[in-house]
Amino acid sequence: MTVKIAVIIGSTRPGRNGEQVAKWVQETASKRTDAEFELVDLLDFKLPHLDEAMPASLGQYANAHTQAWAAKVAEFDGYIFVTPEYNHSTSGALKNALDFVYGEWNNKAAGFVSYGASAGGSRAVEHLRLIAGELQLADVRAQLALSLISDFENFSVFKPTLQHEAALGVVLDQTVAWSGALQNLRTEELEEAA
Repeated sequence: MTVKIAVIIGSTRPGRNGEQVAKWVQETASKRTDAEFELVDLLDFKLPHLDEAMPASLGQYANAHTQAWAAKVAEFDGYIFVTPEYNHSTSGALKNALDFVYGEWNNKAAGFVSYGASAGGSRAVEHLRLIAGELQLADVRAQLALSLISDFENFSVFKPTLQHEAALGVVLDQTVAWSGALQNLRTEELEEAA
């Protein structure tokens, strides 16, 4: 069974740097033969601030936008989250999107590519790791942290290097491996429930 991984653009901000980073991640990843990768843009889902009355853990999604988001999240075995760092954390848009659904994230893998000024977005990833644990997402150890100062021209044009590609390769290796292992776990759980 083919492993499917989403590359999620974790910012909806006008002029965001995340789109060019995520496209580079997806293009680099698409050269691999061990998984399929799809770019997923939060802008395409127009999620409002969380507006579901029931907790996401119950899986009783009332709104069409939540149901569409849940269906998209459910398609994948793992995720590469491309996140900015805003005020020592991830974007509100990404946190909101994570909060909308629950079961669709469970027992899947998560890798991280971040960008920011002083620490390359590392603090955003630290927060995302805590959130991932609560969502039963297995976060991989490797991450790629990009500096707006040295990895972007004029803080806005991403300039990937061979070093970045090598570091991304480790993130992808770990995310694909964990996604495949957890895919087997989810298959076993379904067979036991049947």
